[in-house]
Amino acid sequence: MENEILNLDIQSNGVAIVELHRPDTRNALNLELRQQLAAMFEQLAASDTVRAIVITGGEKVFAAGADIRDFTTAKTVDMYLRHTEQYWRAIIDCPKPIVAAVNGYALGGGCELAMHADIIIAGKSAQFGQPEVKLGLMPGAGGTQRLLRAVGKFKAMQIVLTGKIFSAEEADKMGLVSEVVEDDQTLAKAVEIATQIAQLSPIAVEQIKEVTTLGANMPLDGALALERKAFQILFDTQDQKEGVNAFFEKRSPQYQGK
Repeated sequence: MENEILNLDIQSNGVAIVELHRPDTRNALNLELRQQLAAMFEQLAASDTVRAIVITGGEKVFAAGADIRDFTTAKTVDMYLRHTEQYWRAIIDCPKPIVAAVNGYALGGGCELAMHADIIIAGKSAQFGQPEVKLGLMPGAGGTQRLLRAVGKFKAMQIVLTGKIFSAEEADKMGLVSEVVEDDQTLAKAVEIATQIAQLSPIAVEQIKEVTTLGANMPLDGALALERKAFQILFDTQDQKEGVNAFFEKRSPQYQGK
């Protein structure tokens, strides 16, 4: 499936590859791209065949930010009426694990998009940043809050207050990315990880994602209770019995998502 600005490849192994495709603008996230991306994630979330999602911008650039041409004449009411939060919500609410494959720039909205993923694989060329302050603005799609939770107050403050751009190596050191690989291996590594996840029980995977995400914003006792309940619920699934039986029978489990 392809269109002008977004490509989708659903592989037989249960992995869907979503590629941003606005090369002339370095994959700038204009309103149309956000709308199509939201619709695609809603489609993938509802799919019975998709078990993991990889999002990429291609070999050269992930996404260089919002399309700032949209900002030249926009007023408060214009930005409010767009309700762009609903387009990000489609990605936030996606129960399938998301792996971002980042090469080149991931700036502003591009960095925020990468942080919507569950795992980030960065090529050595990748550059991250929230440079909105240099335009008299600030991050508006989670850049302050997700960065704060990912790297801590003092690193996050330095990044958002100065608008500095930092390398994949720096991102790795501060805990913003999962792994750094050679540029020509970024997508392949992301697909490899997504494939490994897609072979596991989709119910267990979805519970792990949900509990980990929700627990990050809860008091520890509440988060532990949530984890415990989810752990107990999994004992009622066919997948759990299949996993244990396969272990004892020394064979690969065949998970059905039941």
